[in-house]
Parts: sequence; C-alpha cells; structure tokens
Amino acid sequence: MSDFVLQVRNLHRRFSGLKAVDGVDIDVRRGQTVAIIGPNGSGKTTTLNLITGVLRPNEGEITIDGRAVAARRPEQVAGAGVFRTFQNGRVFGNLTVAENIEVGTHLSLTATRPFKQFAGNPLLGWLAGIGEIFTALIPLPAVRKERAEITARTDAEIGRFPERLGPRRDHLAYTLSYANRRRTEIARSLVAEPSLLVLDEPTAGMNQSETAEMLTQLLELKSAGQTILLVEHKLDLVMTLSDWIYVMDEGKVISSGPPSVVRNDPKVIDAYLGSRYATTGGDDD
Repeated sequence: MSDFVLQVRNLHRRFSGLKAVDGVDIDVRRGQTVAIIGPNGSGKTTTLNLITGVLRPNEGEITIDGRAVAARRPEQVAGAGVFRTFQNGRVFGNLTVAENIEVGTHLSLTATRPFKQFAGNPLLGWLAGIGEIFTALIPLPAVRKERAEITARTDAEIGRFPERLGPRRDHLAYTLSYANRRRTEIARSLVAEPSLLVLDEPTAGMNQSETAEMLTQLLELKSAGQTILLVEHKLDLVMTLSDWIYVMDEGKVISSGPPSVVRNDPKVIDAYLGSRYATTGGDDD
C-alpha cells in the first residue's frame, strides 16, 4: 500500500479559455490532514471537483492509492475510497437523517445488491435493479444480517454528533438547520469508511460555537487516523487542524508547507492572509 492516499500532478482545467486550475500538484499522505486555502475564485473547489470526478481535467494525473482516476466518474472515485461533502451542503430532503447516512453504505452492500457488478452496464444493468428488488421483497438471512450491520454503522455515525443528530435521527432532512445538514453530510461520508475524506468548507454557515465543536470532532477523526483533504476559509481552524497547507491563487499553488511556514510566506501574506494574520496568528477579518 502506498504511503500516499492521493497524488495530483500537473492538473489543469480550463473554462472557455479561463485557467481555473493551472498546473496544480498535491500530495496527501496516509493519516495526514491537508488543507487548500486561498481567496475566492482561486480554484480550490474546482480542484476538489477534479479530484472527486465531478469535473474532468484537461490535463494532469490523479492517483488514489496508486491507481489513476483522472478520467473516472464520481461513483468510480467513491469506489476507490474517496468520499466528499459539498460547499453548499447536499442532503436528500425527503429522507430522514438516518436514511441519508445509510446512502453512504451503498457501494459496500453485497447481500442487498447481489448483481451490483452489472450496474452501469448498458446491456446488463437491468440485472442489478432486479437483484435489489428481489432482496427487498424476499429478505434472505444474509440480507437481514447486512441491514442490521448498516443500522449499527449508521447509529455509530449519528453517535459522533449525539446532541445534534441523535434527537433528530428520524427527522426528515429538509427540517434540519444548515449546520445539522452539514453534519449529516459528513456522517454520510464517514459511514463509508473512506480512505480519503474530502470536505469542502465543512464549517460554512456555522457560528463560532458550532465551528469550535466541529473542530473538536475533526481533531478526533484525525487522531483516529482518518486522512482528510479540506477547503476552508476559517484560518484558525485550518492552522490548528492541518499538517500541511496548499495556498492557491489564480489557479496556481503559490505556496505549500506546514502551517508555521505558510503563515509567514510573503507571497501568501500578500495574496490572502494579510500582514496582521502573520503577526498575530489570528483571522484577518
């Protein structure tokens, strides 16, 4: 097994001649927490979208555990062990919190999806659907066992947010606050036991207390060995949580290194942090 969960080399993405991502290189070692920061429009989220298959690069190579994924679809990237949350928080509003989290187990199902190897096959894809209908109508012992395991895994993820999601386990997701939708989305990714957890602004829309709570939970994940790649604007969180930081501006990585190095890099101060942050170590707001 490679020491690197993720390696990105010479990544490019253009939109009508605009270079949104311009020659980006990123390494994420197993067990690391790596952050991408930079001003709005610098290419951070586009880079995450390229890594997770939402967009396809014009050039470059993306490898996950040594396997190339640059031309794959999002579900194939997820199958390689990369699960993500989104900047605008995506949950299924007409499903409960528990049901939303269970969606994250879909790729790992075997008894419930006996013909899943045919999913996406233009000729035999119907077999996958027939198999799932059969197991729903006639739940054999293996199916019942798998469903019990899914319930236990779901409850374990809800248990990460006991006061926030615990009382809302059976609430429909559209009734949740923005912060609890973010927590549900994170739990849905974690239930898949990802090799790489990708978080796009996990504390967006959260107040100072909620942000501090999320930081504690992310530090617990990090201590447990979870590999994390995140984009985040709240710099105190980034500097506390990250082992390594990449700073982007105008589609390029202008600096990278541990927090102590990045925060004092003149290029980063000029482009993003501001002199007061480098001096005081606090957000320049």
